[in-house]
Amino acid sequence: MEFNNRRQFVKTAVAASTIAAVHSSTAPAKADSPNGTIRVAVVGLGGRGRRSLCVALRELSEQNVQIVAMSDVNEKRMNDAADEHEMLTGKRPKTAVDMRSFLKDDDIDAVVLATPNHWHALQTIWCCQAGKDVYVEKPASHNLTEGRLMIEAARKYERMVQVGTQCRTSEKIRDGIAKLNEGVIGRVYSARAIAFKFRAGGKHQYSAPPAHLNWDLWVGPAPQSDYDQLAIGRWRYMREYGNGQIGDQGVHQLDIVRWGLGLDTHPSRMQCMTVSNFRPTSDEDTGGQQVMACTYAGKDEGRDMMVQFETRDGYTNDEAGMGTTYPFVDHKNVVGVIFLGTEGYMVIPDYSSYHTFLGPKREPGPSDSVPGAPMMDADHVKNWLDVIRSRKYTDLFADIAEGHLSASICHLANASSDVGRTLTFDADSEMFEGDSEANRLLTREYRSPYVLPESI
Repeated sequence: MEFNNRRQFVKTAVAASTIAAVHSSTAPAKADSPNGTIRVAVVGLGGRGRRSLCVALRELSEQNVQIVAMSDVNEKRMNDAADEHEMLTGKRPKTAVDMRSFLKDDDIDAVVLATPNHWHALQTIWCCQAGKDVYVEKPASHNLTEGRLMIEAARKYERMVQVGTQCRTSEKIRDGIAKLNEGVIGRVYSARAIAFKFRAGGKHQYSAPPAHLNWDLWVGPAPQSDYDQLAIGRWRYMREYGNGQIGDQGVHQLDIVRWGLGLDTHPSRMQCMTVSNFRPTSDEDTGGQQVMACTYAGKDEGRDMMVQFETRDGYTNDEAGMGTTYPFVDHKNVVGVIFLGTEGYMVIPDYSSYHTFLGPKREPGPSDSVPGAPMMDADHVKNWLDVIRSRKYTDLFADIAEGHLSASICHLANASSDVGRTLTFDADSEMFEGDSEANRLLTREYRSPYVLPESI
């Protein structure tokens, strides 16, 4: 689908059902007061929503924040989460299967979105138009066009939109990036990221959806499909809903790469090869390998900067101590980033440490770590809450503009893999140069009425 063909989807029921119902962009949120209570709705109550972000919000209760509403297309899961919250706090949140009912609610200041990737952009834009600040899980978007519209919505409606790339909040990683910028390993000329994570296969199981699940809302903007039980747990690796391993775990490591190298634009060239990263044409979900290399034009004193990323279906070998000297938190998978410099290298092997090795003999240099496996959800949410009060989006650790650039690496890689060739990308127009086939992959067709607006 070409960009100019998307106009036919704009004039649909979504305009009447959502945009006409939202607040004026000039309406101040109650949380604009530095001491006001920030009332939050949590949308999506699976592992990340219920077990991580709801927990983080409750941990931050002294920050004058309250969960006042919950939404999930799975009514049973939603009610279970509401019961749990009531048991722990004595207060039962409002509930709604369709989160759009919250958009007109003046008692809700902000929304946490822990939904599948294919919903992130539309829900974020709806919330911004309704005057709600947003915390959206990673990756920010399901395709590149969505990310740009999310930025435009955040800026137009003056909303604080934080993306859930929590490594940006890690104290030790922040220290390591500062050391990198100070020149601890000399001139940094390249970086490599890895995500060697086992993921079980599975078979599609089509049937009537369970009574407690609104399958139409779950599918949302994606193509119409019969209920597939496999999709509920494996959507990350299905093209209709997710972005593969590179857009799941990989976006964390690629975000660290961009941060460390100071890359504030898109890659100029992208090459990627995938072996069954997404669901193949058969009914088996087999896992696979993805290898990516991209360059950023002239970033370092006129020199192109190379970034590499690789995912494999499980741990296979040691890289710079990752997986052996520095085991990942679950001891089965290996993720991390290696920065290469003229005077040594730096390894960031997890969420809470960095290690440097300097000189010809690669002697240990500055390093720091936190024992165990600290998670940064509460700190990342706190940063968002602080900025909701200050109204200075530049103070967000992971503003939507940063989230867009990091997610876009994944989108460009998947596009290169799909067309089977190296692609040249123009960062200003956010289009591939002279490649209409690849450009069609920068957006998608949206199922009415869940249609992304053409402009904000």
